[in-house]
Amino acid sequence: MSPKLTASGMEKLTGNSRTPLGRGTKRTAAIGASFATPLFAAGCSRAPSFNILGSFFPAWIGCGIAGILLAVAVRLFFLRIKLEEKLLLPLVLVYPCLTLFFTFTIWLLFFS
Repeated sequence: MSPKLTASGMEKLTGNSRTPLGRGTKRTAAIGASFATPLFAAGCSRAPSFNILGSFFPAWIGCGIAGILLAVAVRLFFLRIKLEEKLLLPLVLVYPCLTLFFTFTIWLLFFS
């Protein structure tokens, strides 16, 4: 049979008869929410975009296309110097990683 939790038992748990058990949790949640709100609001700023024939495209699309084109160019270069057949990693892993590398590098160079 488990013991019942009474008011005196709560005083023993919290160490203070004036502070309820959930007050510290509520305070921590309030502090966390006050710090999280500006972080979420920062994402609402205007994203970098550019005008192509009257339509605004997000800049990450252009960076992704450039990354794909650079990865294709690197693949052609690897084929020309016969390096692709000597790669130890699977090609299905190498070229997407190269694409992501070029995409993120272009993004950092032009939009950070």
